[in-house]
Amino acid sequence: MEVELALVVGSSVAAMSSTSKPILTQSPTEALTGWRQYAPSDRTIKGIVIGGLTGAIEICITFPTEYVKTQLQLDERSVTPKFKGPVDCVKQTVKGHGVLGLYRGLSVLLYGSIPKSSFRFGTFEFLKSKACDERGNLTPIMRLMCGLGAGVSEAIFAVTPMETVKVKFIHDQTLEKPKFKGFAHGVGMIIRNDGFTGLYQGLFATMMKQGSNQAIRFFVMETLKDYYRGGDNSVIISKPVVGVMGVIAGAASVYGNTPIDVVKTRMQGLEAKKYKHTLDCALKIWKHEGFFAFYKGTVPRLSRVCLDVGITFMIYDSIMEAINKYWKV
Repeated sequence: MEVELALVVGSSVAAMSSTSKPILTQSPTEALTGWRQYAPSDRTIKGIVIGGLTGAIEICITFPTEYVKTQLQLDERSVTPKFKGPVDCVKQTVKGHGVLGLYRGLSVLLYGSIPKSSFRFGTFEFLKSKACDERGNLTPIMRLMCGLGAGVSEAIFAVTPMETVKVKFIHDQTLEKPKFKGFAHGVGMIIRNDGFTGLYQGLFATMMKQGSNQAIRFFVMETLKDYYRGGDNSVIISKPVVGVMGVIAGAASVYGNTPIDVVKTRMQGLEAKKYKHTLDCALKIWKHEGFFAFYKGTVPRLSRVCLDVGITFMIYDSIMEAINKYWKV
């Protein structure tokens, strides 16, 4: 990964140097112009700030459904499954741990949701600013590519470590004698037992999941918005309509990539060591549990994601409109 990063950075520097004068030989005006070319735009900065705030609000609302989804995905098929379905999972959790049991691992997601959402919207706004036409619109292929870039960005810098810790915390609660006594203690144990790389289990699967997630969601959202506006970005879309668009985008992403989400969850669980790699995990699920195992947790995930995406875009657009009154792009 370090080698790939070095190649990317190196190619970027080479591209910049091939199209501009060396920094030391530039005049102050030329240097300033060059910096502005590569510096983040106001809209990118807004995406980072508003995205982080949006993520914090959204996760506090939707976390219980994420908890149930993860529990069902970890409940591997057996003669006597622990949970009979989403409702039974909720009942058993509340009975054994109280209502707050449905919020086990919330702190992990809350810590991670702010940077995750910041990277998602910040990257998307940055890529969109580079790819849109003079009217601010994206072609269908660029909607997919900008969404893909946003998903991969959040997967690398925020989602993978956050999701790994979250899954291990939720899985730990299913043990007869839970080992983690709190966030700091749990993370410390993970690092001591598996090293820092233990926080990056399932990185490739997470990149696939987040990349496909955001490619589908942003593609659907941008397509629906463009259709509603008729290509005129000055048209304001009401928040209920934005929410409905978000629900549709969320549903599309769930049916499009739940199998990847199941593999990712297994790769990040406490029993991840029994899988050699992502492909091995997928093959073992197929061999031992069958095709439908790839869609475990679809119902709770569908409810969570539709609610999540609808709320997220409504909050994001609302905050963006409010801030635009004082912070002009």
